[in-house]
Amino acid sequence: MSVDLGHLVEIVEAFPKQTVLVFGDLVADEFVFGEISRVSREAPVLILRHRQTELVPGGGANAANNLCDLGARVLPVGAVGDDAAGDALIEYFRRKNVRTSGIVRVRGWTTTVKSRFLAGWTHTARQQVLRLDRAPDGPPPAAARREVERKLRALVRRAGAVLVSDYGSGVVTPEAVRKLRAPRITLDSRYALLDFARCGIAAATPNEPELEALYHTRIGTNQAQLEKLGARTLTRMQLGALLVTRGKDGMTLFERGRRPACIPIYGSDQVTDVTGAGDTVIAVFTLALAAGASYLEAAHLANYAGGIVVMKRGTATVSRDELLAALRGEATGQSAPAPR
Repeated sequence: MSVDLGHLVEIVEAFPKQTVLVFGDLVADEFVFGEISRVSREAPVLILRHRQTELVPGGGANAANNLCDLGARVLPVGAVGDDAAGDALIEYFRRKNVRTSGIVRVRGWTTTVKSRFLAGWTHTARQQVLRLDRAPDGPPPAAARREVERKLRALVRRAGAVLVSDYGSGVVTPEAVRKLRAPRITLDSRYALLDFARCGIAAATPNEPELEALYHTRIGTNQAQLEKLGARTLTRMQLGALLVTRGKDGMTLFERGRRPACIPIYGSDQVTDVTGAGDTVIAVFTLALAAGASYLEAAHLANYAGGIVVMKRGTATVSRDELLAALRGEATGQSAPAPR
């Protein structure tokens, strides 16, 4: 199913007029870069000489960061611990003029941090050699969750769409989402997609492995199986649309009363890094819907953004200018400039 590229450009140009609330699990993605010094005499492991450490928004915070770089007004709502990672996330958004009043600081709780250690020789590409996750032992205390919900109710009236990003830290719950009154709600749930059935979700964006895990099966190259599981999920969750991301096989969009639409990948299938790509996909998909796109148009825009962001290293974002360049390049038959 084709879409009008000119109209897609108009939708992207309208992004700065939109306000999106992100109700999500706010994660800090830490990248520790080192140069390989030698092999340790104590154990057969590499010794790295530390070069630099970078901390950027991850999880729901990455979705919010993408929305910001796409030009939208963003209202992040969630919780962080009273720790260095929580401080860094809040400071990061303040520097980008993103309102942080919806982020609750929770004393004694831990901000989720995903640390990736990257190593390489001088003048060679650095490769990830280890990932270390630090996560809270459980959800924030009940009082903190009530405070998050209070802020959610206060801010949702200002938003044209709500993006729900559930990474399993216990901040995002079906009960809280069910109470929302919003024009459109989109969902990215890492572990509990079906728990959000009958929560007023308009659309969800699972990846193929997440869909397989829901039904304890494998899709692979079985198109009939994909369509069966997509249709079942669409019905069970009472969604308007389900967008399944499939890596090198692109995306498949399911809508009520329509045949599934298969969208091939944009760009190369030789990706650089898929870290955080799902956050970019749901950010663009949600923002496009807020700007008046159909589900199919929003899916195509998300596909372009996904193709751009996987060519960048680390947890990255896509800017509005990059997305416009890709669309205009496609319209003229020319490749857009390679992402930096």
